[in-house]
Amino acid sequence: MAPHGKRYQDATKRFDRAHLHSPSEAVDVTKNLASARFDETIEAAFRLGVDPRKADQIVRGTVGLPSGTGRDTRVAVFASGEAAQEARDAGADVVGADDLVARINEGHLDFDVAIATPDLMPLVGRLGRVLGPRGLMPNPKTGTVTTDVGRAVTEFKGGRVEYRTDRYGNIHVPIGKVSFGADKLMDNFNAVVEELNRAKPASAKGRYVRKIVISSTHGPGIKVDPGKVGAVV
Repeated sequence: MAPHGKRYQDATKRFDRAHLHSPSEAVDVTKNLASARFDETIEAAFRLGVDPRKADQIVRGTVGLPSGTGRDTRVAVFASGEAAQEARDAGADVVGADDLVARINEGHLDFDVAIATPDLMPLVGRLGRVLGPRGLMPNPKTGTVTTDVGRAVTEFKGGRVEYRTDRYGNIHVPIGKVSFGADKLMDNFNAVVEELNRAKPASAKGRYVRKIVISSTHGPGIKVDPGKVGAVV
């Protein structure tokens, strides 16, 4: 693993790395430490008290960020007929059926979210080895397999993002850009916390949210005190 650059090293000296901050403090510190020449994404990472090896403890879904993501989300839609036109009218970046499958098989993966109508899922299933590892396979649990493709496109374009526990029980969710005001970042952060609480598996035992860290794209992680985060338990 390559060592962090000088800016990162300098940033780690400008705050107490062991201190547990309130969410608003962590947002402020993250914004102040961001030093890249572009508008960095700010992300919240949650370590959950779940066992993702057990199917009933996988935490997965989508959350609408009230302040948006600050970036243009590229959406691909597998649909035909009226549904395809509905997707285009809603602003989908690429729409198709067999032709879209062929395009993806040729290596064109220039999109962030894939949506499909239920009738085309057998076709989309052929792309499992391509889309699955990249987290792009449409799934009913995330609202990306739907008959209402127009609404889905609008929501993902407007700031809805997917989340899912990784193999270690971590969830990473973008909450905006460094250029966002702290109030907008906090609105997004609180929306994520509310959604994760809603999605808590009934089989999860003990403390649900173990650790929270907020960071920018090239910045260090700022630790958040879970005890100071709304209804997190």
